[in-house]
Amino acid sequence: MDWLNISLKLPITDPTWIFLLVLLIILFAPMLLNKLRIPHIIGMILAGLVIGEHGFNILSRDSSFELFGKVGLYYIMFLAGLEMNMSDFKKNRSKALVLGLLAFIVPIVIGFVANVAYLKYSVITSILLASMYASHTLVAYPIVIRYGVSRNRSVSIAVGGTAVTDTLTLLVLAVVGGLFKGESGGFFWLWLVIKVVFLGALIMYSFPRIGRWFFRRYDDNVMQFIFVLALVFLGAGLMEFVGMEGILGAFLAGLVLNRLIPHVSPLMNHLEFVGNALFIPYFLIGVGMLIDIHVIFGQGDALKVAVVMIVMALTGKWIACWLTQKIYKMSVLERDLMYGLSNAQAAATLAAVLVGYNIILPTGERLLNDDVLNGTVLLILVTCVVSSFITERAARKMAMCEAHPEEGRHREEERILIPVANPDTLEYLMSLALVIRDPKQADNLLALSVVNDDNSSEGVEQRGKRYLERAAMITASADVSLKQITRYDMNIAAGIIHTAKEYDATDVIIGLHRKVNIVDSFFGMLAENLLKGLHREVMIVKFLMPINTLRRIVVAVPPKAEYEAGFSKWVEHVCRMGSTLDCRVHFFANEETTRPLKALVLDKYSLAKADFSLLDDWDDLLILTGQVNYDHLLIIISARRGAISYDSSFEKLPSQISRYFANNSLIVLYPDQLGDPQDVLSYFNPHGSNEAQHYERVGRWFYKWFKKN
Repeated sequence: MDWLNISLKLPITDPTWIFLLVLLIILFAPMLLNKLRIPHIIGMILAGLVIGEHGFNILSRDSSFELFGKVGLYYIMFLAGLEMNMSDFKKNRSKALVLGLLAFIVPIVIGFVANVAYLKYSVITSILLASMYASHTLVAYPIVIRYGVSRNRSVSIAVGGTAVTDTLTLLVLAVVGGLFKGESGGFFWLWLVIKVVFLGALIMYSFPRIGRWFFRRYDDNVMQFIFVLALVFLGAGLMEFVGMEGILGAFLAGLVLNRLIPHVSPLMNHLEFVGNALFIPYFLIGVGMLIDIHVIFGQGDALKVAVVMIVMALTGKWIACWLTQKIYKMSVLERDLMYGLSNAQAAATLAAVLVGYNIILPTGERLLNDDVLNGTVLLILVTCVVSSFITERAARKMAMCEAHPEEGRHREEERILIPVANPDTLEYLMSLALVIRDPKQADNLLALSVVNDDNSSEGVEQRGKRYLERAAMITASADVSLKQITRYDMNIAAGIIHTAKEYDATDVIIGLHRKVNIVDSFFGMLAENLLKGLHREVMIVKFLMPINTLRRIVVAVPPKAEYEAGFSKWVEHVCRMGSTLDCRVHFFANEETTRPLKALVLDKYSLAKADFSLLDDWDDLLILTGQVNYDHLLIIISARRGAISYDSSFEKLPSQISRYFANNSLIVLYPDQLGDPQDVLSYFNPHGSNEAQHYERVGRWFYKWFKKN
């Protein structure tokens, strides 16, 4: 039985059993806590307390917890920057700055007074300790991701405020540390600020360009994942090199890579999965292992210090969030969500207390003594618990509130059909479908492989199945389901048309025809037959680079496009694409079409960054060549023959595209030709004209069209 005694010796040191125990905690803690209605984050911290050296001493906080813990901490900050709605953040950056300044100034002022007057600490000790009250870590951020409210403006404000507050806190930490290293003389402060600003500018300039270059050349998911992590740790390492904490570099890396990693992409799903499944729980368990309940409750001074720290931190953050709410007239729910996210103490707080604890004063005492060290651990526990509960409750209520408007409004069931036949374009087609789909609707993607009845080769069928499986892998990696359809028909076009009608497809996405010989038309017989047999929206697509590396979307809109039944739908798809990719959308149309187009975009899709310019001469698209660069996407809104917006100039589209835009990514979009064009007339009323005048205007267009044809 000697082997049993050896194996049960505590703490466990065998790496296999350490990793197994951590995995079991990560697996079973959420199951237990769901029944107790306790946030998962608290369970991880409490589990760390129980198994740590200050609990049952099952595990020691060895180098693995330090390594994985630091990765998890960087992951939290990186995901916070990556998940941020940049359009909303730019709109609310002044609010984030105000919250960040208040969350720094209020706790540090009231904390300094309490430290000097009640705890009787020195000025330097009181300043460093008060800065710990000001800092906060987005420990509860995974909760808002889980409830799907991470793109709410209060979350963007809290995340932006975190960057401001932690930057100021870490500057205080660097200055205090420099005072005791003999580095405070001369231009120490100025030099530190210069280094941080220069490095931040370097990261913001170079990382997006490096990332765009890499993503355009390498599409392997594993390589992209490793590349992104390398940039995160490069940013963190550079920040540590200049004297700051790495969390700022990780957060900044998330911000600058935000545009290159859409939140519906497979890469985003991989990043969130690995972080939430392994690294972040490891970090939380490691935080719990620092807590020493015996010391805290065994010494009166430690408990007194801990109570003061907790009260000052909680009170200061609440005052900051309350003032921000009152200044900008925000709702109570938004204030609660900001307070929950900005309440937890972990990263910068641990950094500050460890720096102060390791500084030995001339008297032989530590700048921050054992009471502060143990009080800090209790501060981390309490603030993480409070933060998790408040964030959980506020995020749940906000998710319910955001769900109500959609419940009362009828939305057409969306089904996007993607025929797959060319392995070179398959990934681009699926990426486009993921970007334009309605995320609130499930099972709205259909992939189709058509096998010609006249072709007896079994290889065609097997090849089609491989394409379908590859398409399913792409959508599954983005956590989106895909229905795979194999159909036998007399030809490809007939198979697509019959499938679209049977499954009531609302949109069809196909790749641009590769011209084989001089007899072939530009779009090919397949596209022409589809447009004749289907009246639903059809996108003919040509991408020369990954969709996530596009920087701008240019949309050419023909006259009278506002009278088509599919007008609102294609505008929604374009604006959704722009918001997801964080691209500016530039519409070109004549004055009559620009008015309703602008009204619709501002009314329903205000989050999209849209510009509007006049395009009076639709006959020649040469004017757009100066607006479309190699990394832009050109979308040309066309129309089927006989449609309201159809014009004879459309016959010249193939030659103009071939001549002017051969080296550009391109979508030629044919809108829905169903329904009543008068459905969208409510958006055409800039001058207050009555409904009868609108119907008269539509009638005139119909009359002119019939006379012309």
